[in-house]
Amino acid sequence: MARQNRVTPFGEIVATPARGTFMGNRGVLHNAAGVIVRPYQVQRWIICQVSFKGRQRVVMMPGRYTELFFLDEATALAAGHRPCVECRRAAYIAFRDAWTAAQPTIGKSGGYVKVDELDRVLHQERISLSGKKVTYVALLSDLPDGVFVVVGERPCFLWQDALFPWSAEGYQDPLPKDGGLRVLVLTPRSIVGALHQGYVPQVFLPMRL
Repeated sequence: MARQNRVTPFGEIVATPARGTFMGNRGVLHNAAGVIVRPYQVQRWIICQVSFKGRQRVVMMPGRYTELFFLDEATALAAGHRPCVECRRAAYIAFRDAWTAAQPTIGKSGGYVKVDELDRVLHQERISLSGKKVTYVALLSDLPDGVFVVVGERPCFLWQDALFPWSAEGYQDPLPKDGGLRVLVLTPRSIVGALHQGYVPQVFLPMRL
């Protein structure tokens, strides 16, 4: 039976046998039986390498953080995660610098925002006080590559002037981009800003890269 540990662009945690290319966590979300009992525990939602320095983990050990998996980094960003400071340090620094450049009003130390402040802002943008995912409406032509939007109730990934419908197994055949279309944006606002500033996520689109 597939574990409930795969994250969608909506930020939902679902059960699927499909494997992911990135791992991450939001704290301890499961009980002793391995059942997800909360959507998050901490504001630090991160994106990790699936392997790092030979470390071995037993998935969903009682009392340990819940290992979550993503199709790719773009999916994780849409859900509201950001690169891990430890196992993806170079990606984190690139993300932090792009994110900081897009947030001129955020307080900075040494020229860039501290990770706790970044996580605080992201948490406000990813989930509401009622526990719902925060979204907003924008013109498709105003959005950068790497963003997830909703088209016909389907999450779609914007990349190289096309929209790729998402599935747990991978992306489906691309749809043409209609720049005048108003869409619901799943990727948090400040992450969209980082993408505008040049941050490029790792994506699972071998036929387009």
